[in-house]
Amino acid sequence: MNNKAALNYDQTAEEKEFDEQCLLEPISEGKWSVKEIIGHLYYWDKFILGNHVPYMKEGANLNAFPDHNLHNREAIEYISVFKTTGFLIDEFVLNRRLLIEAISGIDSNAKFTIGSGKRQFTVILEDIH
Repeated sequence: MNNKAALNYDQTAEEKEFDEQCLLEPISEGKWSVKEIIGHLYYWDKFILGNHVPYMKEGANLNAFPDHNLHNREAIEYISVFKTTGFLIDEFVLNRRLLIEAISGIDSNAKFTIGSGKRQFTVILEDIH
């Protein structure tokens, strides 16, 4: 891997041992559980992999991000399909690795926009002025 975005993603794609019950408890009052946080990351990765990465080319205008609050609620609902947090973690790791591989294959100099914004991006995650 040769770009920073892929390396940063790869750091979160390491399997760890865990206590299932601990992962289901909110991290503090009114906050998500670790399972929900992982599910949130998984769902965003899934969106980016399917809706942005295939179109990240020079001059492309990618679809706008969905409403963040709605997308996050959908993510929390979606993770109920996983019987255990372990299955979710396995799927998250697999999906994150697919995302890393896909991002690694994109020209790091290709500039694109997202939605109606004029700001240009690259896979290096730097703002282009």
